[in-house]
Amino acid sequence: AEALQRLREVFDIDELPPDVLPSKKPPQFMVDLFNKVADANGITRAPGLLQGDVVRSFEDRVHVDHHRFYFDISAMEKGEQVLKAELRVFKLKRTRLSRRSDVQHFCTVEVYELLDSENKPQKKHLIASRLLSLYTEGWEVFNVTQTVSKWVGNSSSNHGFWITTTHVSNNGMERNLVTFAKSQGTLQESRNAFLVLFTNSNKQRSHSFVPSATIDVMESSSASRSRRPRAAAAPAARSQLTACHRRELYVDFHAIGWSGWIIYPSGYNAFYCTGSCLFPLGESLNATNHATVQSIVYTLKLSQDVSTPCCVPDELKSLNLLYFDDKQNVILKNYKDMVATRCGCH
Repeated sequence: AEALQRLREVFDIDELPPDVLPSKKPPQFMVDLFNKVADANGITRAPGLLQGDVVRSFEDRVHVDHHRFYFDISAMEKGEQVLKAELRVFKLKRTRLSRRSDVQHFCTVEVYELLDSENKPQKKHLIASRLLSLYTEGWEVFNVTQTVSKWVGNSSSNHGFWITTTHVSNNGMERNLVTFAKSQGTLQESRNAFLVLFTNSNKQRSHSFVPSATIDVMESSSASRSRRPRAAAAPAARSQLTACHRRELYVDFHAIGWSGWIIYPSGYNAFYCTGSCLFPLGESLNATNHATVQSIVYTLKLSQDVSTPCCVPDELKSLNLLYFDDKQNVILKNYKDMVATRCGCH
């Protein structure tokens, strides 16, 4: 239990989310974003692909009114900085053609911030507007960073968005010819509107990588489990120790009991470093100058208190998790220094 609690701290999970998979589906945009920044094991493809270290998606909570969109962003953590906020709505194709011969094929879409909780659309502030084709369908993305940043600072000011469409022709003005998808069934669930926040968590995770307390929980091979600290090795056996190298350490989220809310990946290989750092330290051991001197002092027995250098991760990569939080929002989070890609003597 203590080991799993420590693992939750590493992954910054305060409360374990409920199991919602496989019945609940994540927004396709979030899945595509995960695949863009990470490989199948969640390892970051390249630095700088993700803006910030957390991407949060919030589903629209209004299912009846086709003009109003509301997102509960209370899951935002204290100190989290909003870098960018996007309102993503799916415009439905207009099937009914106008009988008017002079009809224009474009309409004006306007996005407002609602200023009143009484759902009075007259109390609103214009955020964005653009021209859209009447007869095409697809996702429309509006930048709402300034508005959402205000809501994060003062949650009581969040009354949602209001979207209107206006079509102007020679014969006058028509309103709301175009509608945006709402979640009213399985068909439109994947088209439901959502708010995407790119943020910086501003958290210093001092307990990065894999804590030693959890290694026994996650190692799969019995040979790995029998491993003991190097200091316990008998002097006679030291010559038989293999040099510092990297070995597999697979973290299986199903075995831990987290597969009901982690979407991707199903697990990942954290790797760990083991082996001796005895003199002479070859180039393959990526030894620091300090470790080289320490190994010489140890070999020459110049000090009784000096031990051999340690075999530790020399290079680390970050891990990405796509998961449902305890409010069933989908989150993509980047964790630094989670995978050992190289070992060395330090």
